[in-house]
Amino acid sequence: MRYIIIGAGAVGGTVGGRLAEAGHEVVLVARGAHGAALRQDGLRLRVPEGELTLRPPVVAGPEELGALRADDVLVLAVKTQDSETALRTWGPVPVEGGGTAAERLALVCAQNGVESQRLALRRFRHVYGVCVWLPSTHVEPGVVSAAGAPLTGVLHLGRYPHGTDDTARRIAADLEKARFEAPVVADVTRWQYAKLLSNLGNALEAVSGLVVGPEAEALFARVRAEGAAVLDAAGIAYAGTEEQQAARGDKVTLVPLDGTPRGGGSSWQSLSRGAGTIEADYLNGEIALLGRLHGVPTPLNELLQRLANWFARERRAPGSLPLGELARLADEAVADVR
Repeated sequence: MRYIIIGAGAVGGTVGGRLAEAGHEVVLVARGAHGAALRQDGLRLRVPEGELTLRPPVVAGPEELGALRADDVLVLAVKTQDSETALRTWGPVPVEGGGTAAERLALVCAQNGVESQRLALRRFRHVYGVCVWLPSTHVEPGVVSAAGAPLTGVLHLGRYPHGTDDTARRIAADLEKARFEAPVVADVTRWQYAKLLSNLGNALEAVSGLVVGPEAEALFARVRAEGAAVLDAAGIAYAGTEEQQAARGDKVTLVPLDGTPRGGGSSWQSLSRGAGTIEADYLNGEIALLGRLHGVPTPLNELLQRLANWFARERRAPGSLPLGELARLADEAVADVR
C-alpha cells in the first residue's frame, strides 16, 4: 500500500517518515515554507538514534499525483480546523479503475479530538480512527522531532465508528514494522475520548506554559474532571487511566534530542509557528458542546477555549499568560455559574 500523508507536520511527518524509513511507499502533502523545505532538503526527522534525512515525494495537493491508486491509503494528519478543506479536496479525486477516493480508498484520521472522523464519514465510505499517542514536534520548516523510545508511539486503530477489518490489520502491520505499536481495536472511540481528556491540557499549556508543578497540575486536574463529568453525563465510554497505562507502559519514553529544546504539545506548537489558528474548538470546545447538549456547566473548558483562540488570533507568544492570572480567571469563571 502507498501512504499519502495529508499534513506532514509533527504527527504526519513522524508517521510518514518512519513508514518511509521502513521501506514503505509514502507521499507527503505539505505547503508553504514547510513544503518548500521538504522538497529541497528532504524530511529531517530527529529521533533518539539521530537525525534521519528522508526523501519521499512531496506534493501540495492531489493535482500533482493524477489518478490515485486502488491501494492508496490517505492519512489525514492536519489539525481538525483544517479537516473540512482537506476532505473536500481529496474526496472527489479519481481512482484508477473507476470511482473516487471518497468511494474506494481508506481514510485514516490520525488527529487529536473526535470530530474529524465524523466529518470524514459524511464524504468517505471507509473511515478509520486512530488514538494518537505520539510525542512529536514540528516548529521549524522541514524538521520534525519524535523523542519516543524504544517505540516512537502507540497508535490504537480501528474502523469508525466501530469495528475492525483486514485493511486495519494491514495498516497496523505496516506501522508495527515502522517502530510503532498499533493495536487494532473495535472500540477506537473509547480510546480517543480518553485521549481527549488528556488533550484538554493543551490549551492550558499553550497560554500559560508546561503543566509542571502543583499549581498547574491542580488546575489541569479541575479541567479534566470537568471533562470527565461531561462524558459521564453524555454516556460516552472512555478508557480509564489504569487501562491506558497498562497499554502504553514504558513503551514510549521521552529521550532528550540534540538540537531540539523541550517545547510543548500540538497547541503550543501552533502558537510557536504563528499559525493563526488552534485546535481548542475541537478539544475544550468538544467538552463545551457536550456540556451544553447534556446540561453540564463547563466554565473551565470554555475559558481555555476562549483564551487559546484569542492567543492564536493575536499571535501571542505561547505561555505568556502568568499561571496565577489564569488560575484567577478560572476561579471567576467557576463562580459565575454558581
